[in-house]
Amino acid sequence: MGSGPVGTAVARLLVERGEQVRLVTRSGNGPDGVEKVKADATDAAVLSKLADGAETVFSCGGPAYDRWATDWPPLGASLIKTAEATGAVLLTTGNLYGYGQPAGPMKEGDPDRPNSVKGQVRAKLWADALAAHRAGRIRTAEVRGSDYLGAGAASFFTIGVLPGVLAGQKTAVPADLDAPHSWTAVDDVARTLVAIASAGDSALGRIWHVPTPPPVSIRELATQAAIVAGVQAPQLSAMPPAVLWLGGLFNKQARGIRELQYQFRAPFILDSTDAQTTFAITPTPTKTALTTTLPTP
Repeated sequence: MGSGPVGTAVARLLVERGEQVRLVTRSGNGPDGVEKVKADATDAAVLSKLADGAETVFSCGGPAYDRWATDWPPLGASLIKTAEATGAVLLTTGNLYGYGQPAGPMKEGDPDRPNSVKGQVRAKLWADALAAHRAGRIRTAEVRGSDYLGAGAASFFTIGVLPGVLAGQKTAVPADLDAPHSWTAVDDVARTLVAIASAGDSALGRIWHVPTPPPVSIRELATQAAIVAGVQAPQLSAMPPAVLWLGGLFNKQARGIRELQYQFRAPFILDSTDAQTTFAITPTPTKTALTTTLPTP
């Protein structure tokens, strides 16, 4: 479900493995080599029919960023009902919002302690799925990565920083520019999801962190991006929190990230040791992920 960067990467990886793939989206779009179906995934009856006979349902889509609180609950409920009706394993692409503000590196097994509305939404989705798993109604797992890099990635860096770097413009960033931050490659999210699907029940009933390389600050990442793109050194400045708050009064995108500022004003580090060891996945180097992130000439 979903034809964004992760859904597309998962579909292509499965096709390469010789799997039969049915991709469900609202638009009916998707990469070549898969069966594309236009449908509303919040309709459990429709989704269950489409997933009948499937081994795995990969949840790789989601509502618009500003509609999480209203649109994620019915979508999450539909996915659980579909997994229960079909017997397919439900593998969900999550994120780190549920953990809330970390006191150190985020590790697999850390409790969810959301401190934002979006974090509460994501934590509830996983809690509901895990409860259904523990009750024996479904089989499920969730994969969590940090901010994405890679083809089609839409993240704080790719939307708020990279365009200015590539254009040679002065860019004010609402962040501590030198705080270490983890960046996850989209392709590694797909590799982790497919690895879990192939691992059997021993990999289910828990959260896995996507194998992710060592953290890099926004300033360093922007500098690397400029070198890879062959443009001048970035001209970044730190935007004060008050300016972002005021911007949120007029800009929906700025308003959406105000409650998540803790992720960019202090170290935000993902520990993926468990998944790396279990599935023998080596994280994509940051420079390689940056290369695929940059727009093609």
